[in-house]
Amino acid sequence: MGNGLQGTLLPIRANIEAFSTLEVGIMGSSYFLGFAAGCILGPRVVRRVGHIRAFTAMVSIASTTALVHALVPSPIAWWLLRAATGFCFAVLYMIIESWLNERSTNETRGSIFSVYTIINLSVLTLGQLMITLYDPAAFPLFALASILVSIAAVPVAMTRAPAPAPLGDVRIRIRRLFEMSPVGFAGCLAVGLVNGSFWALGPVFAQQSGMNVAGIAFFMSVTVIAGALGQWPLGRASDMIDRRKVIIGACLAGALAGVGMVVFNDFWGRGILAFSFLFGVFAFPLYALAVAHTNDFVPPEDYVEVASGLLLVYAIGAVIGPMVASGTMAFAGPDGLFGYTAFVHAAMALFTIYRLRMRARAPEEERAAFTESLLTAQTVSPMDPAAKSAAEEGPVT
Repeated sequence: MGNGLQGTLLPIRANIEAFSTLEVGIMGSSYFLGFAAGCILGPRVVRRVGHIRAFTAMVSIASTTALVHALVPSPIAWWLLRAATGFCFAVLYMIIESWLNERSTNETRGSIFSVYTIINLSVLTLGQLMITLYDPAAFPLFALASILVSIAAVPVAMTRAPAPAPLGDVRIRIRRLFEMSPVGFAGCLAVGLVNGSFWALGPVFAQQSGMNVAGIAFFMSVTVIAGALGQWPLGRASDMIDRRKVIIGACLAGALAGVGMVVFNDFWGRGILAFSFLFGVFAFPLYALAVAHTNDFVPPEDYVEVASGLLLVYAIGAVIGPMVASGTMAFAGPDGLFGYTAFVHAAMALFTIYRLRMRARAPEEERAAFTESLLTAQTVSPMDPAAKSAAEEGPVT
C-alpha cells in the first residue's frame, strides 16, 4: 500500500515542483534500475543476515526514503532515492515470496499465490487512492507512505514461524534465453518498455491532461484493476490456441487502446477512462503470456534460470522505457506517452507475426499450463512451478 501511494504521489509532486518530464522519466527508470539490482544482489543480503533482519533493514531504508523525498525536492536526490526504494522493494518481495513458497506445497501453492496476488493488487490500488486524502504539495502523504511501509516490519519481526532456507544465486544467460524463445524474450522487454513508462509517467499524463488529484487516482486504479481482470481470460485463451496468436491480439488491442487515448484525450474526458481500462486489460497480462510462451520451450530444470532472466529483461525495458517515453512527451505533450506505448505494442505484434511464420507452435504435450507461468510472472523471487514442496526438496527460489 505504501509502495502504491508513492508510485502515484511522486510523479504528481514532481510536476508540482516543476521537474521536467524527462526528469520524471529518469526518476521512474531509477526505481526499476534499483529493482533490477535488488533482484540480482538480494540473495546475498539475505544470506548475510537472514530473512527477518534483511526484511526489517529494507523496511527501515524504504520508510526513510519516503520521508527524505519531502525534505529534499531535488531531481538528482529523487533519482537516488527511487533507486534505493526499488532495491528495497525487490528484496522485500523476494523475502515474502520465498517464505510463502517454502511454506506451501504443490497442492496449496497455486491458492496461496493467487490470494497473495489479489492482496498485492488490491492494496496497491488502495494506496493509489490514498492520494486523495491530503494535498500532494504538503508533507502528510509522504508521512503516510512512510508509516505504511514501517508497519510492514511488525508481523515479520514478531513472527515465531521458522525462516526459510537461504536464497541461492541463479545463473542468467541472456543470449541462451533469447535463443530459447525470441517472442518470450521480446515480449518481456516490450512489457518493461510499456508498463515501466506507465507506472512512471501515467500520473503525469493524467495531471497534464487536466485531471484533479481524485481523477488521477481513479485513472491509475482503473488501469490496475483492468490488468488484474485481464489475466484469466487471456491466459485461458492462450492454453487453448497458439500463445503467439493471443500475444498478437493483446498487442494490437493494446496499441489501439493507446491510439484511442491519443485521439480522444482532448475532447472526450470519459473516453480516457474507457481506453485506460482497455489498455490495462491487454497490456498488463502480456508479461505472464510471454513467460508462459517461453516455458513451452524450457525443460523443468531450467524454470528458475528462465524466470530470473525474463524478470531481468523486463527490468531492463522498464529502465529504458520511462526515459524514452518522457522524451516523447516533452516533444508531443501528454499524448506522447500513449503514442509511444502504441508504437511498442504494434512493433511487438509485428515481430510476433514474423516469428509465427518462422517457427511452428510447440507440441501440445510440451506446453506448460498458463496458471503455472502466472505464478512465476506475478513474483519477484523466481519459482519452479514443477518443483516439489519445500519439505521434500528444500527451497526452490
